[in-house]
Amino acid sequence: MPNIKSAKKRVLITKKKNAINRSDRSKVNNAIKAFNKAIDSANIEEAERLLPITVSVIDKGVTAGIMHKNAAANKKSALSKRLSDIKSGKVTVVVKKDNKTIAAEKARAAKEAREAARAEFRAKQLEKEADKAEQKKKKAVKEKADEKPAKAPKAEKTEKTEKPAKKNVKKAAQEAAEEPKAE
Repeated sequence: MPNIKSAKKRVLITKKKNAINRSDRSKVNNAIKAFNKAIDSANIEEAERLLPITVSVIDKGVTAGIMHKNAAANKKSALSKRLSDIKSGKVTVVVKKDNKTIAAEKARAAKEAREAARAEFRAKQLEKEADKAEQKKKKAVKEKADEKPAKAPKAEKTEKTEKPAKKNVKKAAQEAAEEPKAE
């Protein structure tokens, strides 16, 4: 720890400037990362929008003394060349995937496959239920058809009931014939 007053002040000023420089350097690096991420994800419109913003942040870093002006010029040139090569078709974008993303895609595909299998199984069950209902209807129709001949004997029964009625008519006719004899 410094003992002299000016040395103590220098330590405090250095801490403040170090924090400012770190935040400025972080802004530059984040802007470059955002631009590269847009290109890596094949989002050319987003990269075109981010290029002027990234160049501006790099220029501010040069003004703040974060990087040398030639290093900044090289960085800006590399970013703009990368974008122009992709737009012209000289370079194709290969979307990078990490293991976590690949695992997530596999899990999503497996889930979709399970849901498709469940939907297919449900559809088959519904078809079976519909077939069973249709078979029940056919059986009911056959039973009704079988019952119709059974109704024919019922018609015979009505005829049998009519026959006694005819007998009553005959009896009435005989009685009527007997009454004149009694006179």
